[in-house]
Amino acid sequence: MLVLSTVSMLFIGFSVISAILLFFSHFSCSEYKGSLYPRLSGMTLLLGLASIQLMHLLYSVDLFETMNSRFYVMLLFIVAPTFYFFSNHLLKFETHYQHRHLLHFLPLLLSSFVPEEYLYPWALLASFILGSLYVATIAYNLYQLRSQRRRFKLEFLGLSVLFVIAVVVVLLGFSIPLISSEFFFKFYALLIGIAFFIAQGILLRTPSITTEVQEAAKAAYAESTLKQVDTESALRALEKIVVDDKLYANEELNLSMLAEQLDLSTHQLSELINTRLDKSFSRYIRELRVEEARKMLINEPKASVLSVGMSVGFTTQSNFYAAFKEIAGIAPGQYRKENRMTVSST
Repeated sequence: MLVLSTVSMLFIGFSVISAILLFFSHFSCSEYKGSLYPRLSGMTLLLGLASIQLMHLLYSVDLFETMNSRFYVMLLFIVAPTFYFFSNHLLKFETHYQHRHLLHFLPLLLSSFVPEEYLYPWALLASFILGSLYVATIAYNLYQLRSQRRRFKLEFLGLSVLFVIAVVVVLLGFSIPLISSEFFFKFYALLIGIAFFIAQGILLRTPSITTEVQEAAKAAYAESTLKQVDTESALRALEKIVVDDKLYANEELNLSMLAEQLDLSTHQLSELINTRLDKSFSRYIRELRVEEARKMLINEPKASVLSVGMSVGFTTQSNFYAAFKEIAGIAPGQYRKENRMTVSST
């Protein structure tokens, strides 16, 4: 129990710091521009999980009786639906019926009237029963993406592990009457911390994972929009505009801009790239930019690494470094150093 206590305390701290960083960085990026409900659900989920972890911390140092706390139970009824909303947005690209979202928070309202003697374990157990229903729905949506997993194997594995953690959390909730409250809260804190660790790892490896999974999900669910499109001609036009004319170097390039130049809808272009090139639009552009950056790093030794990144279309140093390391496997400076040594030795 001492080891569990120590590890859970470390993961509590990591969770709270990660939640703060993600709140102010990930959900302010361009991927969520115009996506009010996904952004709100994601940010609320982070705040809810961080608050739960802080309550676990107070419980661990005997400053708060978490198991009898109405606020703790209400947090669980907040986390369950927001986890569902955000996952549903990520996996299914569903944006309809937002006006019905409030119905999902009816249990939250009811929990504020539950007599205190029923908070533990029955109200807690009810929150995990509700969570199990959400997890089952998310599992089905994740299963529907199986045909797309070859495109981002490690990221898909990470998402699957996050789902497994959600399942374990549900099972842990069902075991409340059978285990000690101390073990429950510390193990729950550990699971939340592991989930944050995996999420951070996925975002570091693939910063645009949200967009990529959305595009993959759309390709998996949607009926083809290319029935009336000459895909071979469209692919040739795409290569000429983006590759030959180096449109990828335009830092303002986006899906709608390129679709307009190809006389396609954004849905058609997205499906074309996803199904014929087996990658997302954002991945396609990043690969072209990194490939050009590789050449420039070797052929223009006097150019700074940052100037190379800016010239191929990246808008910030962090985006360039993250994309280059994701695709090339090493940092751009290290790539230049290693290849310069290779050239000089030959």
